[in-house]
Amino acid sequence: KKKRFISFVCTSQLAIMASHLSSLAIFLLFNFASIHVSADLLFEDGYTVTTVFDGNKLGINPHSILPRSGSSDFIILDSSGSAFYTVSFPTSQENVIKRFAGNGTGGFSDGDSGSAMFKKPKSFAVDLKGNVYVADKDNYAVRKISSSGVTTIAGYYSREHSHVDGPGQNATFSNDFELAFIPERCAIMISDHGTKLVRQINLKLEDCTRGSPSGLGAASAWILGLGVSCILGIIIGFAIRPYIIPHTGRLQPSSFPRDMEALPLPNLSGETTTAALLRHQKRSC
Repeated sequence: KKKRFISFVCTSQLAIMASHLSSLAIFLLFNFASIHVSADLLFEDGYTVTTVFDGNKLGINPHSILPRSGSSDFIILDSSGSAFYTVSFPTSQENVIKRFAGNGTGGFSDGDSGSAMFKKPKSFAVDLKGNVYVADKDNYAVRKISSSGVTTIAGYYSREHSHVDGPGQNATFSNDFELAFIPERCAIMISDHGTKLVRQINLKLEDCTRGSPSGLGAASAWILGLGVSCILGIIIGFAIRPYIIPHTGRLQPSSFPRDMEALPLPNLSGETTTAALLRHQKRSC
């Protein structure tokens, strides 16, 4: 009886264990199936990743990068260092990395690009002339970096979280916004996350055209000079034409017909030539 009882107990435990194992297997199978469904991957071949800039060697932490219009350089924003750099790829000893703006200290200061201060900006935009617009969010301002230095074009005065529109000096922003340059609108578009608004800063027309005014002036002067040269060439050509044509070998109009008009016509009535000449002279008198 004891053997039967022990056998019964063992059989029951095995049945319970089998039931648990079956439930566990079903659970794991279901989870694996769910993971497979949620992690569908469609990989496209043909792309290669390479490193073109190593900030570890230079103490630069690249937060964002954009090409600079009218140049082969790229502009790198080091947000944690509050500075901008220009670099050409691939980097080499000849392609020196230069500090574009910001002295590396967080704060606020306009003026010379090298001594200007930003406060850990995280977004910027570049127009067609290469000017850089900075979303200096912690200073509640939009700044501009140009060849003449750093200026503020909107915000900063109130330094408070709000969304006032109007002239640049009266405008206000939140402390979380990004910028994008739209050449078709000649404007900087602002995605103001803190106020959930999209805003716009209209730029000057000169900032939305490629090249510099001096370059356009030189091109215009060149075209004007070419036109004047063509006109002078035409005038000189007409002026010297009478002196050139006789030496070109062309047949000149004969004066023979005019001489024939001066002579008397033949006398068809049989009159002598002498008599005809005398009569012609009398008529002339």
